[in-house]
Amino acid sequence: MPDAIFEDPRLAALYDWLDPDRSDLDVYAAMVAEFEGRDVLDVGCGTGTFGLMLAERGIRVTGVDPALASLDVARAKPGSENVTWIHGDATKLPPLACDLAFMTGNVAQVFLTDEAWHTTLRGIHAALVPGGRLIFETRDPAREAWRDWHREATHQRIEIPDVGAVEDWGELTDVDLPFVTFDSFVRFERGGDVIASTSTLRFRTRDEVAASLAATSFVVDEVRDAPDRPGREFVFVTRRA
Repeated sequence: MPDAIFEDPRLAALYDWLDPDRSDLDVYAAMVAEFEGRDVLDVGCGTGTFGLMLAERGIRVTGVDPALASLDVARAKPGSENVTWIHGDATKLPPLACDLAFMTGNVAQVFLTDEAWHTTLRGIHAALVPGGRLIFETRDPAREAWRDWHREATHQRIEIPDVGAVEDWGELTDVDLPFVTFDSFVRFERGGDVIASTSTLRFRTRDEVAASLAATSFVVDEVRDAPDRPGREFVFVTRRA
């Protein structure tokens, strides 16, 4: 079940407003060009920002996400007809022959059990052509990113057309490694409604990620740094064996 921040229609409609700077995606768009990608699978595509960015460049894109409300936002955007949107997850994809697959943002950390993570990797493996690449980011647990997940560091207030002023913030609720749980809050000043969403992420070490990839027939070609968050994340560049 997707978290409310992605599945609740009122929150999904605000997602792009609350996180407008997606310059982190420029790195991955550049990698599509670097590896001469023509057919891309966007796993956990959310509101479609990355998929639409690639489609504008003539890339064939399939976006998959289990949160229907987020997909509804994606489908309503200009150019959405140029992307194939799938409501579901990577374990139940139709036959595909992609040369690149991506998991951007926190997607790789939402799979809490080994079974969920491995079946997702196998689903992506099946969607790639031989030699096709899976590229994804995941936070380095040694950097303890969750220490900044509190109201003082995350609170913002913005004005949204037709909605009015909205506040949002996060609060860390539990650290029981490898799991970290936090609450996200959105408050609508017009009416005073507050909607909460609880999320849990799994922090895997670099060696744990590498072992899981080897177990699902992926070869790790390299592990890069995240240019927008240097030293805080691993960017795995892998290849279907």
